[in-house]
This record gives sequence, structure tokens and C-alpha cells, in this order.
Amino acid sequence: MTGTAEILAAIRELSHLKQLDRTELHGLLQDGIHAALAKKHGPNVKAEVEVDEVKGDIRIVLLKTVVAEVLDAGAEVSVEEAQFEDAEFQIGDVMEIPVDFAEFGRSAVQAAKQRIIQRVREGERMRIRDEFSTRVGELLSGEVQQVERGKLVLMLAKYREAEAIMPYREQNHREHFHNGDPVRAVLKRVEETPKGPRLILTRGDPLFVKALFKLEVPEIQQGIVEIRAAAREVGSRTKIAVWSKDESIDPVGACVGLKGARVQAVVNELSGERIDIVPWSNDPERFAKLALAPARVARVFSDPENRTIQAVVDEDQLSLAIGRNGQNVRLASELTGWKIDLYSSREWMERAEAPVFNPLPDESELAADVKLSEIEGLAPATVAVLEDAGYRTFNDIIDLEREDFLKLPGIAPEEADRIMSMLNELTTEDGGSEAGEG
Repeated sequence: MTGTAEILAAIRELSHLKQLDRTELHGLLQDGIHAALAKKHGPNVKAEVEVDEVKGDIRIVLLKTVVAEVLDAGAEVSVEEAQFEDAEFQIGDVMEIPVDFAEFGRSAVQAAKQRIIQRVREGERMRIRDEFSTRVGELLSGEVQQVERGKLVLMLAKYREAEAIMPYREQNHREHFHNGDPVRAVLKRVEETPKGPRLILTRGDPLFVKALFKLEVPEIQQGIVEIRAAAREVGSRTKIAVWSKDESIDPVGACVGLKGARVQAVVNELSGERIDIVPWSNDPERFAKLALAPARVARVFSDPENRTIQAVVDEDQLSLAIGRNGQNVRLASELTGWKIDLYSSREWMERAEAPVFNPLPDESELAADVKLSEIEGLAPATVAVLEDAGYRTFNDIIDLEREDFLKLPGIAPEEADRIMSMLNELTTEDGGSEAGEG
């Protein structure tokens, strides 16, 4: 294939790329030929380049000024040499010298191709930057192209040329993806790299939960219902606070859906992660009570200066309010943006005469109120095994899994199942707005 034919074939192929028409490609080709001319004749070379795809021809003409003394051979020609071609040439005239494209050989082909490829890449980078800079928080779909040391490299369905990755820290570690697996994720940010913009996607951020609810709940799409706050411990539990512009529409009910269909669709996408949906309130005390669901809160007191809430719960609600390993109160605090300290009713009564905002004991001290030996349903032999292993209070075992109990000598599978059932009963209460319970 000749150089001309190769270049024209490249144009025909590249013209099919999105948003890159023939006119632009012709300009890039001309730039590439000028670059090849400059490499051969010097940086000041002047030329006319015409591309005729119909005839399959590229016409190149060097333009040299006729001078008495040549100082730049790339742009000038002596009057003697010019008059040798045509006796009528005078100093100051411009001489046109046809150039055979074949003279350039491989260098012109490569220079032209390089310009075209570079421009295509620049165009792609600009389109990606323009397309995604305003789409943070949106749900995108694609497939796993590669797994690199925990990081997922993704190919997006509609923008296959975009570089998209999901770092390990942005994943739900209960999920495992392999090459070719379809995946949905949310755009968290657009990073600039030496190679152009890179899309950072996430399935581990609260943004992902918000995007899933927007997909499932028409009232959120229409802007009637808003998710005002979200807190998440990925793979385990999420709390969202919702608000409605229309008083006739219950925001929690809209998100739960008929027979829980909408929230269940979100839970399924999150691999069974539990979701608490609570009404949002601009009253911090009311919001704190709602955020601690499914636990029932008796009283709350706020300290706006320190953004601290003291919540009082009945004895039978304390473990539920704290949650496994302190998860419920931790998420409620993150959801409200206020530090929440929990008291049992008994502790609050004991401190009734003390100032309202005394330093409070650690959560570990609160947990110590419930000894394993005081929990109904735990056999004395099981309590002895657990205590020998260093577990003495309810909160010492609240975050353990079935496999953890099976590792202990003397705990049979049936007994491990009974313990897990007991833990679930003590930490789960029908709340109406909670989903994803195992």
C-alpha cells in the first residue's frame, strides 16, 4: 500500500469515530504533513496541502520565496535556480514546487497518524471531562474488564473509551466481582491524571444508596421526596433520613413501597445490607429520637453549643439503641451530625441531681451492665465457655458471628445457632421502616 493510500484508508477508518468528521480529519492530516515537511525542510517551511479523497490523491506544493541570497533553504530559493525553471521569476515572487508524497515515505505517514491519534485522544478526554464533570452521584452501568490487586477496572456501557475504576476502599467487601461481570456503581469524582480524566466509581459510599433509591422511587426522581442525610457502614447497615415537600406524601412510605418492594430492591442490590429509613427533622432532638430507630427513646436533651444530644432509653431498649458493637448509635450520630450519648433510665435517675451535661461513661461501661450470666436463654455451661474465652458481657459477643462461636471448645453447631437466634432477638425489633434483616 502506498503512503497516500495508507493515509486515506486511515481517514476513512477514523471518520467513523464519534464527533470527528472528515473536515477535521483533513485538517489533522494537513497538520501531520506540515510536521513531516518541517522535519525535512526546516521549521520555516511553507506549503499548500490539498486532500482529495474522491480521486485518492494528496497534493503537496512547497512555497518558496525567490531571493538574491538564500538564508533559509526551507523557505527560500535563489533567483538563479528559480529562473532556471522559468525565466520570468523575479526577486520577491513565490515559487511553487510540487512534492511527491512518496518522498516522505514512512515519516509522513507516521507524523500524520500521530497527529490524528493525538487529536482523537484530546477530543475524547475533553468529551469525557465535559460529560461527567456534572454527573457526580449518578448511577452508571458497565462490566468488569480487569481486577488489579483488589481494584476493579470497568468498561462503561455507553462510554467505552472512558477510564473508569473502582478502588478497593470504594467496594462492598461482601461482594466479589470477576472479569466480564455486569456492575452498577455511582460516579464519586473525576480525577485528572497525566493520561487524562479518570472516573472514580463507588458501591461503598452513601451516594450509591441514594442513587439506588432515586432509581426505585418515582417521588425522588420527581423531586417531591428528598434524602436529606445518609450514614452507612458498608456491607452491614445504612440509615437514611427522608423529607417530603408535599405533606400528603409520606416520605418513609414512598421509599419503602408497597409491601416493601422498593426498599427490598435496594437491599438486594446491596447484597442484603440492612436499611433504616427515618423521617428527617430540623429539630435536632426530634431527629435524634427518630435516628435511633428501631430503639424507642424516652427523652432527649440537647446542647447546641457542643452539638451534643443526651438520649435516655428504657433498660430493655439500651442494647437495641447501642446496636451491635455500637453501630446503631454511631450511625445515628453520623446521620444527625450531633454526638449522641446514651443513658439507661436507671443511670439517668441516679444522675438526676447532677448537672445535665456531666462527662458520661464509655459505651463499654454501658455494655458492662448486662452480664452474660444475667441473659435469659444462655445455658450456664455456655456462659462458662464464653467467659473462659474472655467474653463476659452482652456487648462482648454482640458482634460475633456463628463461625466465631464454633471455634470455641464445647460449642456445638446447634448451640451456636441458638446463640445467634438469641442475639438476633435481642438486637432486632419490628420497626416498620427497617429492611434487609437476615
